Parts: sequence; structure tokens; C-alpha cells
Amino acid sequence: MSLGKRRLEDDTQIDLTPMLDVVFILLIFFVVTAAFVDETAIDLQHQPPSTSAAVEKSDEIIFQVSANNDITLGGRRVDIRSVRANVERLRASNRDAKVVISTDVRARTDTYIRIADQARAAGVGDIVLTTR
Repeated sequence: MSLGKRRLEDDTQIDLTPMLDVVFILLIFFVVTAAFVDETAIDLQHQPPSTSAAVEKSDEIIFQVSANNDITLGGRRVDIRSVRANVERLRASNRDAKVVISTDVRARTDTYIRIADQARAAGVGDIVLTTR
């Protein structure tokens, strides 16, 4: 009787080798077919301390963002909703003008993003972020 019981136990074992083969094949399939995302970063250009941020070039539209997220353009305060209109107006005279967003290091990132989105909506492709 002991021999019959032992044969019954041997017959109930499951061979996991085919399942592991299938898992490895699926793993290889997903690794090969996966679309890897190219991560993009924001390019920061730090100005040297001796360079004055108030000096504006004619081919740049410079927005300055203070620590409390106030936006200024050419020395006057600008609302975020009027950024696109200002960019379109300034680009009418110079189509090659790029937008420079000069932010305080304590300013919120979403302020930069909203300005950049408005500038892109106005047709600007060249947007630079600087910190001070």
C-alpha cells in the first residue's frame, strides 16, 4: 500500500518548465517591441553675474518672472492671459525674435510652462529659460 501511495504523489507534480519558457518568450517579446520614450529636459542657460538682465536685444522678447510669480515684459507687469497677444505684437516687427523667460530661482515652474505654452501658441519655436 505504501508503494501505491508513493506512485500517486509522483503523478500529481506539475512540470513548470513549459510555463517558464512561455514567460521568458513573452518577456523577450515585450522588451523588443517596447517603444522607449526619449525624455526631454529643459535647457537652462545661466547668465554670468556681471551681465545685466535689464539689457534687451532687439531679437529677444524677455519675460521676467519674480519670486512671487509676477510676470513683467519691458518693465511693465503683464497678466498670463496677455502673454500670447504681447508676443504676437512684438513678433510682428521681428519674425526672428525668440522668447527668453528669465525666472527667479524661487518662482514656480508652472508659471514658466504657461508662458512657454502661450509663446508656442503665438508661433514661437525658440524659447529659452534663464534663472537669476
